[in-house]
Amino acid sequence: MAIGIAGCGRMGAAMLASLRRAGITARGFDVVPDRSDGGLSAFTDGLTTLISVVRDTHETDALLFDTQALSQVASLRTIIICSTLSPVYTRALRDRVPDHITLIDAPMSGAQIRAQSGTLSFMIGGDPAPHQHLFDAMGATQHVMGAYGSGMAAKVLNNLLAASSTAMTRLVLDWADHAHIAPDKLLQLIHTSSGQNWFASGFDDIEFARDGYRGDNSIGILVKDVEAGLDMAPDGADTDLPRAVQNMLRQMTPRP
Repeated sequence: MAIGIAGCGRMGAAMLASLRRAGITARGFDVVPDRSDGGLSAFTDGLTTLISVVRDTHETDALLFDTQALSQVASLRTIIICSTLSPVYTRALRDRVPDHITLIDAPMSGAQIRAQSGTLSFMIGGDPAPHQHLFDAMGATQHVMGAYGSGMAAKVLNNLLAASSTAMTRLVLDWADHAHIAPDKLLQLIHTSSGQNWFASGFDDIEFARDGYRGDNSIGILVKDVEAGLDMAPDGADTDLPRAVQNMLRQMTPRP
């Protein structure tokens, strides 16, 4: 098997390193040349398993369907989608990718710190068994949610909660500053009390904890992830709360 990770930014590069630490031969590709092991031709040569960690649907389309379409690589047999994308878009890929290629959606959770330690949590749609060694190398837990597409649906629902707790944790820390409450003391309180959440408990380790909003950073990715969740909202659903969370994230300014 020739295994490749496309999208070697914060998450993808760490996932590639985890595979290699486990003794798995894998190659990396990114549109930023110094993140790649070579050009696209070298990356696709004999490639059988593609793990996609590119940013969004636009980059996924570019990766799979542009001029040198990866989905047309003769040796390719499996595409594992680890990006967080719209579940509607993800399911529609099945009709766009050749039938002989197995599609697995396996978005992950845990931020860069857990990607670096190889302890990500994967939400999987499809049968992971033939690739279990890859998931074991990159993650600590795998949640098989059902058929292809269900992993992405579960991930965006999870990320709706993660986005809301991120926005509210940052808001209460800002309000605590005005109340002259030390942020470390408040975070310790939250960790042992009813407000406990992943973001607050990992605040000192999560790489984007103090960032302000930028379209190209992790706060911007959370805004994108909320939009992916809205894309699967049932007809007639009240979307006011997730829209409010998006607006809060967009208004975030850096914390010292």
